[in-house]
Amino acid sequence: MQKCGLIAAILLTCVYLVACNYKVDRPANQGKQDSGDIGMTITPTPEPATTILPTITEEPEDTITPTPEGDIMEAIGEDISKEFYYEELSDEIKDRIQGKSYKDNCEVPYEELRYVRVLYVGFDGESHRGELIVNKAIAKDIIEIFRELYDEKYPIERMVLVDEYDADDNTSMTADNTSSFNYRKVDGTDHLSLHSYGLAIDINPMYNPYVRTVDGKKVITPENGSSYADRSLACEYYIDKEDACYKAFTEHGFTWGGAWVNSKDYQHFQKKMD
Repeated sequence: MQKCGLIAAILLTCVYLVACNYKVDRPANQGKQDSGDIGMTITPTPEPATTILPTITEEPEDTITPTPEGDIMEAIGEDISKEFYYEELSDEIKDRIQGKSYKDNCEVPYEELRYVRVLYVGFDGESHRGELIVNKAIAKDIIEIFRELYDEKYPIERMVLVDEYDADDNTSMTADNTSSFNYRKVDGTDHLSLHSYGLAIDINPMYNPYVRTVDGKKVITPENGSSYADRSLACEYYIDKEDACYKAFTEHGFTWGGAWVNSKDYQHFQKKMD
């Protein structure tokens, strides 16, 4: 009996020693598991701060959204008369034409010229803004003529200053561009064209070419208008004596190059001043 009690005492002692050894060997860096572990505090490593910057889209200070030509009437409104006007040449216009249509040797004073703005109906059937430079003596005529043509829905393919083509008359005609002032000589001659004074205008020149004979050979300009030298063809862009364009210009005192005897300049209208 005494032997059993001694064995029991030894076993209890062993259990106690094992338990004490567990606490002593426990790793000191083991994290806090519950509220019973007094004196052990885990300080979490702070995460780096994340800054979210807003996306900034910079817009130009002066953004101009051009009005598509098809929407031009919506932009203009009901009063289209304000789209037909002429004015003295601004510094901006002078800069555009200097050294181009207004050559360095140009003898026509700026004061004799006028910048013209009109509306016209393009080949696409839509309204477009057009620009010309003409002599001040015919500026009022030009405004009235193009207002008539616009009301008639007369088709014009293009109307920008010839300076957009570096004042190259052939390039402008090839593009079927309607234009007026260009200080230059008549092609193949030494004398100034009435275009030099802003007293002549060419309308849809590709479809209404200049046809003449030089050294016994027919010359047609622009070259891409050669197919339209035959005036017997049916073409809605031809100018003839039954055409609204012909009537509008001749009623305002202009003469037509298509009526000349020795050559035919079907695109050309001019007005000689006294």
